[in-house]
Amino acid sequence: MDSKRLQRVNQLLQEELADIFRIEANKIKQGLLISVTEVRTVQDLSIAKIFISVFPTQYRNSMMNAIHENVPYYRKKLGERIGKQMRIVPELHFFTDDSLDRVDTIERELKGQGNNPEL
Repeated sequence: MDSKRLQRVNQLLQEELADIFRIEANKIKQGLLISVTEVRTVQDLSIAKIFISVFPTQYRNSMMNAIHENVPYYRKKLGERIGKQMRIVPELHFFTDDSLDRVDTIERELKGQGNNPEL
């Protein structure tokens, strides 16, 4: 499969899942933000790795647990949305994206607010 098609599939999955999580987050708690930061689909479109960020971060573990418990529900919702564009809905694997936390930690350390010793 050419990479342009794979990129379009990844973008479609990211947009649709982001919309699903936006709706679900509002049902759970006002002010909760669940963002889909990246989607990586294998060549045969059978598996998609979805990277999720949760803000405020204090809800990250509980939300990721809830997402993992409800993977069939999210796959069904996704299938209802993309059924006309894709014949098979990929198997969904969710991961926490903590890249923004790492960026924040590095920025704080560079500003001298971290735990790094003085040189």
